[in-house]
Order: sequence, then C-alpha cells, then structure tokens
Amino acid sequence: MQAISINPRSAGPKVGLTATAAAKVAELIAKEGDDSLALRLGVRPGGCSGFSYEMYFDSEVGEGDIVSETGGVRLVVDAKSIELLSGAEVDYRDGLQGAGFHINNPNVSRSCGCGNSFS
Repeated sequence: MQAISINPRSAGPKVGLTATAAAKVAELIAKEGDDSLALRLGVRPGGCSGFSYEMYFDSEVGEGDIVSETGGVRLVVDAKSIELLSGAEVDYRDGLQGAGFHINNPNVSRSCGCGNSFS
C-alpha cells in the first residue's frame, strides 16, 4: 500500500455508511486521536460460508482503492473487494441484543448461522 497522497478512484461502484454508522466511526476515530484515519472495509476468503468481512482503521489508500465519504468519514474499499461489496451499506445498531456494525449487502446469496461469513 502507498501513502495517502495517491489519487484513489472515487467514481464507480459505491459502498456507503449510514449517518448512524458514520457518527460512530467518527467517534472512534476521535478516540484514536488521528484525523488521517479512514474506515477500511474488505472481503477475505474464509468463514463457514466462503467469505468474511474485515473492518479496521487505516491511514493509507492504495492505488486501486475506492474511497467514499459520509459525514466527514472516509470509507476505503480495495479493488478486489468492491465486486462483492458494490451497493452495500454499513450501519451501526445499538439495541437490547448488543451494539455493533452491520453490513447490508445486496450481493449476499447465503450467510452462515453466526452471521460472520457469507457466499
């Protein structure tokens, strides 16, 4: 990966954050104390259904990465993952069954019982 000065692609397939998710990510980035951080979302082989999501903070953007912004929060998706994530939306839920991020992905045909992997 290269430094953030690379001009990432911002056109093409999109992955979004709800306003609630963007607010929570902004809160977490503020706690980290590094305004250069973005939320990186990717798909990796693994899990009982074939693929699993990964999300983490990253300060670098690769040459083929797709970058979108919601509520001042940058979301970065690598070129390999975008095909499986195109049209997906990351939400944050806080309810009686716990709090956490949820990915609404229209490309998922089947997910496992634990909800951590998909095909």
